[in-house]
Amino acid sequence: MTVKIARRPPAQDVEPSGMWAHDLLREAVAGLFARPVRMALTVLGTMIGLAALVATLGLSRTAGNQIIARFDELAATEITVSAKPAPEGAPANELPWDGPARIARLNGVVAAGTLSNVDVGEALVAATTIRDPQRRTEFKLAVQAASPSMFTAVRAKLRTGRLPDEGHSKRAERVAVLGPNAAEQLGIAEVGRLPAISIGDEVFLVVGILDSVQRKHALSSAVIIPEGIARRLYHLPAPESVVIETKVGAASLLSRQVPTALRPDNPSGLKVAVPEQPQTLRAGVRSDLDVLFLMLGGVSLLVGAIGIANVTLVSVMERVGEIGLRRALGATRRHIAAQFLLESATMGVLGGIFGASAGMLVVVGVATYQKWTPVIDPIIPLLAPVIGGLVGVLAGAYPALRAARLEPVDALRSGT
Repeated sequence: MTVKIARRPPAQDVEPSGMWAHDLLREAVAGLFARPVRMALTVLGTMIGLAALVATLGLSRTAGNQIIARFDELAATEITVSAKPAPEGAPANELPWDGPARIARLNGVVAAGTLSNVDVGEALVAATTIRDPQRRTEFKLAVQAASPSMFTAVRAKLRTGRLPDEGHSKRAERVAVLGPNAAEQLGIAEVGRLPAISIGDEVFLVVGILDSVQRKHALSSAVIIPEGIARRLYHLPAPESVVIETKVGAASLLSRQVPTALRPDNPSGLKVAVPEQPQTLRAGVRSDLDVLFLMLGGVSLLVGAIGIANVTLVSVMERVGEIGLRRALGATRRHIAAQFLLESATMGVLGGIFGASAGMLVVVGVATYQKWTPVIDPIIPLLAPVIGGLVGVLAGAYPALRAARLEPVDALRSGT
């Protein structure tokens, strides 16, 4: 008797478990909004980090441009022209008295004026003719002769009184302007009572007191008199130097044109001092500020990443039962890991969006308060959500892997 053993029909291939993208997104959103307060606080932490990053990068660019603009506005717009020593037996390389008028015709010149040290010998400057043995009344101060336009070229700011004009120089009037330090030494605070000073035996009426000088800081401690009286009393032969203020970017070209304008017969006899180009300084300042603010923004972003990692890990521990149930119903490790990664990445992206907006508002607010021009690289706000998402993925990687490694039986046992 032959016994036939019935063969079981071949088992059908079991289709691998799958999850649609919209299902994964729906699960991630449900997990996030299950505890909305916690999610909001976590997003707030990431938002603060990315807002700090965007704000610091924007402020570094804004502050860097402001520093360079200040440099360009002051140092990079100044030219000083002086005469070179003439060879023995040759005529002196003198600057012409009408040099400022010649230079003013050149395109790119804002102001130009002559400035000369006046040799007064051993003469002391005093504000009173009474000698007080208890207090010093005479001082050794520098005496400078200047053309009226020189005050504009050095950006002198007047505190009180007035500045000498062309008439004072032509008439060789005995008037003087005091630098702020010189006025303090001489004890002169205002010119309403027509104070006078003596330079040796010569008496000058003080018509003005400067408040500050942005260029040629030696003028702050000097007595400044018109060129006309310097030529008559002290036999000043020629201007010692010409100070020129240029428009931004015009200094290099003007440095080649000025010698010819002043001395077309002998331009090589003049020495032109031109400021160095600010490209190196600009790059150095911007690099230093970028590094500093990037470090500060990186620390803030790290704090936000730790917050995401902590909240995601706590969420995994609280949802162990849910993870076990989903695994028992067919969810794979990949599905579990993807869900938690998507949750952490979503929190990072939301933090990036809100953080970029807040950071830009900070930059604009600070720039408006300081009356600066805000400078924001347009790529930074666009990259902020991407950076937030990457931070979220990295921060949620360990919690997601830990959730994916849970066995269904152990997860269900722990969740009950």
